Amino acid sequence: MSTSTPRPPSTVTASVPQRARLESSSLRAVLVRRFGLWIVLAVLVVALSIASPSFRDPFNLQNILEQNSLLGIVACGMTIMMISGGFDLSVGATGATAAVVGASVSTLHLGTTLTVLIALAVGVIIGLVNGYLIARVRINAFVTTFAMSSVVSGLLLVVTESQSITGGTGALQWAATGTLGPLPVVFVVFAICLVAVWVLLTRTKFGHYVYSVGGNAEASHLSGVPVQRVQMLSFALGGFFAAGAGVLLLGQTNVGQPSAAGDWPLQAIAICVVGGVALTGGIGRIEDVLAATLILGVIANGLNQLSVSPYWQPAVTGVVILAAVTLDQVNRRRRRVTARLVPAARSGATATVSAS
Repeated sequence: MSTSTPRPPSTVTASVPQRARLESSSLRAVLVRRFGLWIVLAVLVVALSIASPSFRDPFNLQNILEQNSLLGIVACGMTIMMISGGFDLSVGATGATAAVVGASVSTLHLGTTLTVLIALAVGVIIGLVNGYLIARVRINAFVTTFAMSSVVSGLLLVVTESQSITGGTGALQWAATGTLGPLPVVFVVFAICLVAVWVLLTRTKFGHYVYSVGGNAEASHLSGVPVQRVQMLSFALGGFFAAGAGVLLLGQTNVGQPSAAGDWPLQAIAICVVGGVALTGGIGRIEDVLAATLILGVIANGLNQLSVSPYWQPAVTGVVILAAVTLDQVNRRRRRVTARLVPAARSGATATVSAS
C-alpha cells in the first residue's frame, strides 16, 4: 500500500502570500489604469497653481476649458475610429470645410439650425467616403485619410480662392464663447459629446461591435458582426464630430477659414494616445480621453503662464505622449503576466493545501 509524503507546511505559507501579492499588484494596476490620468491632472494643477498665481485665476481656468473643448470634441470622434481599428488624418480639413460651409449658408439667412445641419451633413459625407474606401475598397486608413485631407483642402482653397468667408449667427457665437455659470458653453457641449460617446460605446450593440472589430476584425466577421458597416459608421461619426467642432470654430471667429484646423488630426490622435486608446484598436475609454484633453491643455497653458518659450511646448507635448505610450505598454505587459500568474498561484495554493 503506497503512502503519499505530505509536503512541508512551509509550502502552504509560501504560496498563499505569493497569491496575495499578485492579487494586490493586480488591484493596484486596475486603480492606476482607472484613475492614473486624473491623479496626474490633479498633481499638475496643484503644482502649476503654486508655481504661477495667474494660473489659478478663475478666468484662466475657464480659458483652459474653452480653448481645449474643440479638440476634445474632435477627439471624441477620433476615439471611436481608433477603437474600431482606424484613424482619420482628414478631421482638420473636415472641420475647416464645415466652418466655410456654415459661414456661406449663414449669409443666406436660413437660420442657425439649418446652417448647423448642413455643415454637419458635409462632415458625415466626408466621413462616409473615408469609411467606404477603407472598409469596402480596403485602402489603408493612413493613405485614405491623408489623401482625403489633401483633396478636401485643395478643393476648399479653389472654391474660396483662398479667401476667408465672414459669417456665423448669434446662437453659434454664444455656443462657442458664452458661459453657463462658471462653465463655458462650448465645454458643456464637449461634456454632452463625451456622455453621448460613452453611452454609444458602453450601452449599445454598435459600441460592442466597435470594440470587437478593433480587437479582431476577421474573428468579428466570422462571428456575424457587420464589420464593414461598423467601420463606415465609425468614420461617419468621426466626420460628424469634426464638423461639429468646425461649426463651433466658426462661432468663435465668425470667419470660415479654408486653412484653419490644420493641426487637429495629430493633436486629436495625441489626446487619444495619452488617454490610453490603442493605435491597434480594440482598447480605449472615453473618460480617459477627457482627462487627457485637460492634461495637455493644462500643460500648454501652464508653460505659457510660466513664460516658457513656445518652441519648448511641442517638445514637452512629445515627451508626454512618449511617456504615456511607454507606461501603457508596461502596464499591459504587467496585466498579461498577472493574468497568467494569479490563476497559477491559486491552483498551486489549492493543490498544496489538499496535499497537506
